[in-house]
Amino acid sequence: MSEIVNLRQARKAKARAAAADKAAENRLRFGASKAERTVETGNREIARRRLDGHRRTPDSGDA
Repeated sequence: MSEIVNLRQARKAKARAAAADKAAENRLRFGASKAERTVETGNREIARRRLDGHRRTPDSGDA
């Protein structure tokens, strides 16, 4: 025989788990210090310039 499940408790447990997952994602996303964000922004800018430098034709700026 199967176990009796309280649907209200199961729904709340599922919502808690989803909220915990979202909180963990947000900690990774927004939890960086200002120094880490500055370094990451600099790295992205360097990568963008390096990629743009390898273009065959210059970017016209309107696309």
